[in-house]
Amino acid sequence: MYILGINAFHGDSAAALIKDGKLIFAIEEERLRRVKHWAGFPELAIKSALKYANLKLTDIDHITISRNPYANLGAKIKYSLAKLQNYAALFDRVKNQQRVISLKRLFAKAFDTEPNKIIAKFHFIEHHRAHLASSFFVSPFEQAALLSIDGFGDFTSTMFGAGDKNFIDIFDKVIYPHSLGIVYTAFTQWLGFPKYGDEYKVMGLAPYGNPKYTNLILEKVIHITDNGLFKINTKFFKHSDKGVKMSWDNGAPHIEPLFSDDFIETFGPPRKKEEELTEYHKDIAASIQKATEEVIFHILNHLYQKTKIDNLAIAGGVAQNSVANGKIYLNTPFKNVYIPPAATDAGTAIGSALWLYYRIFENERNFIMQTANWGENFTEEQIINELKAYNLKFEKYQDEELFEIIVDYLTKGGVVGWFYDRSEFGPRALGYRSILADPRKAETRDILNIKIKRREPFRPFAPSVLEEYVDEFFEQNHPVPFMEKVFKIRQDKRTLIPAVTHIDGTGRLQTVSKQTNPRYYNLIHTFYKHTGIPMLLNTSFNENEPIVNTPKEAIETFLRTKMDLLVLENFLVKRPNNESN
Repeated sequence: MYILGINAFHGDSAAALIKDGKLIFAIEEERLRRVKHWAGFPELAIKSALKYANLKLTDIDHITISRNPYANLGAKIKYSLAKLQNYAALFDRVKNQQRVISLKRLFAKAFDTEPNKIIAKFHFIEHHRAHLASSFFVSPFEQAALLSIDGFGDFTSTMFGAGDKNFIDIFDKVIYPHSLGIVYTAFTQWLGFPKYGDEYKVMGLAPYGNPKYTNLILEKVIHITDNGLFKINTKFFKHSDKGVKMSWDNGAPHIEPLFSDDFIETFGPPRKKEEELTEYHKDIAASIQKATEEVIFHILNHLYQKTKIDNLAIAGGVAQNSVANGKIYLNTPFKNVYIPPAATDAGTAIGSALWLYYRIFENERNFIMQTANWGENFTEEQIINELKAYNLKFEKYQDEELFEIIVDYLTKGGVVGWFYDRSEFGPRALGYRSILADPRKAETRDILNIKIKRREPFRPFAPSVLEEYVDEFFEQNHPVPFMEKVFKIRQDKRTLIPAVTHIDGTGRLQTVSKQTNPRYYNLIHTFYKHTGIPMLLNTSFNENEPIVNTPKEAIETFLRTKMDLLVLENFLVKRPNNESN
């Protein structure tokens, strides 16, 4: 049985292909369109999935979408009538729902066929149920407490419950207009980071400040409730009464400012994008981060008391807050935490398909997601053709010799573009489309920003560390295969790896396993043999764009920037004329 799952008409549009309950392909539309967080109908992602599996649309038995226009319909009507929200926002919502309902026509148009010739059955899966499925049904847990938390989806911002084998029981949810994700996004916009998905910048800025306004936020803006949930003070936000115009149409998604005049009266005028970041801005970033953590831990502790299960599976946009994730073990009783590589809405493409296969069709679970590389891959012939098209000189090496050359460049301050196997699904580069550097040199951060990344200097870089050495360098020792948690680096190790040590002594690590990514593991191990440091600095292979997907994109990024080496599978390219400065 083939099930095609999609996330559509929302940020991070994506497609995933499931065969008999096992994931075989997943990709975000942004990787193909080259527009970050691309929103709309994921036509290219769908076609890429079918091409990879050598299938036609008529081979697909079921198509799922992680939206259900009829979910919480009564609550939607009641709220809209009570608040008389502005017509522009309501029109946008209705138009988006109409697109969801007319999916068969969109598929027919994309594949140049008649709607009645599409034999697949369409299924609308509620957004947060898809989130829960995207984490639990691919986790190693037979039983787990479950949490989905984000901005909004199908009029809901938070849902929690418990999973047992192929069954998910929903306990409770938080309905519009209350949303922790909306609160964090509003502060993100107010801090001068207006783009969809900029919340990670606030997370990176927070350690530079003092969380002195946390109590103010928890008293005035967001309130913890006795039932283990929360409510927001709607007067601080526009979405509740006035509505906020959102754009989800075939491009980068956009949300108008969410904060209200009351918000500005309490916290001051919003920072313009080009204005200096003051100590006050940094303190606000620290405070909203701390307040967010307090709300998350409140929910999770309540969830643990209800379930008494040691395992936890989380998804949703707020689950991308790796700083909060890293503190779950320290602030709740949970002993094992699983967060998928795409906890964002992209992951609901997988989740909607798995909800159908496991929850509705009641099939036994047979799949654990241990790696993130579910996207496109390329043959040696394709790589050679692209290298020749750019008149680049290249050599092919066996792994052992290739790794020695790479490590020699890294230890001399070189920056390496590393392109290997299938592209990652999700927002993190995890050793398949990565830029690598030496974590031992403090100047590496500046070199990367000057040569390639051109991003805000307060944003940290991440370490990929061999899993058996985590305890030696970090205060916590848990698997972090998808770079989804931040841990404290041991005090005596911070000076050894300054390029991946944030200002607060933490690192957003990726643990690398020999079983799940042997080639990347062996490269890092070669670096370890030469330096005694079992890790590399790993950042995404891009330059203020989606992570590269194809050899052509990798080559163009290499030529456009000043990285020193490009490695495409076993082919090595040095900077033309050996000029890297």
